[in-house]
Formats: sequence, C-alpha cells, structure tokens
Amino acid sequence: MSDNHDIDQQSDAPELYEHHRFTVDPGQTTMRIDVFLADRIGGSVSRSRIQQAAEAKCILVNNKPVKASYKIKPLDSISVVMATPPHELEIGPEDIPIDIVYEDDDLLVVNKAAGMVVHPAYGNYTGTLVNALMHHLRHLPLFSSGQVRPGLVHRIDKNTSGLLVIGKNEMATNALAKQFFERTTSRRYVALAWGDMESDEGTIESNIDRHPNDRTRRQICPPEQGKHAITHWRTIERFGFVSLVECRLETGRTHQIRVHFAHIRHPLFNDEVYGGDRIVKGNPTSKFKQFIDNCFGLCPRQALHARTLGFTHPTTDQAMHFEAPLPPDMASVIEKWRTYSRYVPMLEED
Repeated sequence: MSDNHDIDQQSDAPELYEHHRFTVDPGQTTMRIDVFLADRIGGSVSRSRIQQAAEAKCILVNNKPVKASYKIKPLDSISVVMATPPHELEIGPEDIPIDIVYEDDDLLVVNKAAGMVVHPAYGNYTGTLVNALMHHLRHLPLFSSGQVRPGLVHRIDKNTSGLLVIGKNEMATNALAKQFFERTTSRRYVALAWGDMESDEGTIESNIDRHPNDRTRRQICPPEQGKHAITHWRTIERFGFVSLVECRLETGRTHQIRVHFAHIRHPLFNDEVYGGDRIVKGNPTSKFKQFIDNCFGLCPRQALHARTLGFTHPTTDQAMHFEAPLPPDMASVIEKWRTYSRYVPMLEED
C-alpha cells in the first residue's frame, strides 16, 4: 500500500473537484499508474476516469504529467485532480433560457443571471443552471445521464450574476478543474460596497468556514479552522456612502467576497445575509431612507457581478478571456449613486 494518501477538496463548492495525493510505498511492485490509482482511490473512480484524467494532464508524478500507461516506481509522488463524479440524485433537463457567451466542442461560457441557482441542492431541484445545461447539451454523454454534476468546476451564488465556464466532456472538465485547483484561472468581480474605502486598494486574507448556527452562512474563523481565502480589491469609484470596487480572487471559497467585505465593515450593498440590506453609512433621515429604498428596489440582491473570467483552453492551450457587462440592475443603481454623489450635499455622518 501507499504510505501516504491525502484527499484534499478545494473550490467555491468543495464537491466540484477533488485532489488525491499518494507516495508510492518503497516495496511497491511496478504497475501501470491507472491500475494503481483505480485500486487505491476506489469508490466511484473507475479506471476509465483515471485514464481521462491522465489525458487531461491531471495526473502528475514528481510534479510532471504522465500518461495512463506510466509504470509507477517506489517513492513516486503522485498527485491527481479530477472533477468529482455525478451524484446519484437524478435531475431532469429543462428548457430554460441561458446567456451563452462562448461555446465550442469542449466547453461553454455562460453569463448567469442573478436569481438562478447553479447547482441543484435541497430546496432547488428545478430551475437551476444544471437543469438548463442538461437540456441544451442533452445530446452529449456527460449531460444525458440525469445526474447532477455535469461539467461544473466552479460556481457563483444564486443572487450573484456573471461568468461561469462549463466542461462539455470529461477531459475538458478535468483539465478545467485542475486549473481552478492550481489557481491559474483569472476571475474579477465588480461589487458595490457600503462605505468609503479607506484606501485605493488592499488585500483581505483569512480563513472561512461554515457558520456554526446557520449552514447557509459562512464566517471568518481562526487559522486552524476552515479554508484559507484571499481577496485582492481596488477602488474603482467613490460615491461617499458606497464605493464601487473590483475584486480579484486568489482563492474561491463559498461567499468569499461577501464574507470578506462584511468582515472589514464594508458589507456589499443590499446583501441581506451579511448586513448590507440596511443603512450602514449615513444619517437615516427620511429622504435618505427613501433614496436607499429606491436603490434596493432597483437592485434587489447583493450588488456583485462576476465580470471577467480567464483560463487556458483544455484542448488548444489558447489563453481565453471573457468579460460580461454589468447587468441592468447593477448598472442602474450605480448610476443612481453616481448622480446622488454629484448633486446632493454629503450628509453629516454620525
């Protein structure tokens, strides 16, 4: 047996891809690596899935990609990244409109609307992006099984809009999963945050874990708990009581930007989960309250948009970059704040 087997899962949603590490035992006999890994990982990881992972260059031996036919040697250090297999729960295809920004034989990029759940889960088994993808791609083997994980390697929150990449086959999905795991993708978000940012740019670094009393929430936790999260931000525009910021994710934890900005006392505008759905800055006069209510009406969700997405194409190795314009609700509320900050005198803060 191997003397070290560590399973590590990291992502916006941990179940979207998995990482296995092995160190081959000193007394291990020579054998093909696909046979070795199928035996050691077991479960739902078949030999064919191992071979597909090797084709996507997702199996590394001593930090170098190898083919499925590679013969393992004693003390080899093996690392495997694979998209997690589909769950057993069956989900049906639904003819739901989706905004496809780009599509080829291996992948597609979607500009997800706010309000759409990405992945089926308790309470959201219909109307999700996966349901829509299973209809749009119903002719492909990966999307015709009726299972719930096809093609996903990352996700964004239900009430966050913006860009997602989806693999259309196992090879592409594994190759994309490896990029997200190794943090070689590029993702930038635009957010409207409460308050005037103290500087033009900064970095928020912490560990994030589930809230102990509410599993739908996340919280900052001590270094020995949760998962490490890093958000880089810069101020784009200041409106006195709120700021328009760009966020660059170095990691991709669930609710990362929302938790981080709430932690530094700049919750995202109209984020009802993390305290942004009330007046955080400014005196609550009747006129100001009315203005804020009007803004909340224009953008009835957290003001967060996944604007850019960059990755390497799994087949062509071409650098791919996509940008999605601000959706109308965010664009409208930003323009409303822009006008307000120009023509209304600053209210004296408490």
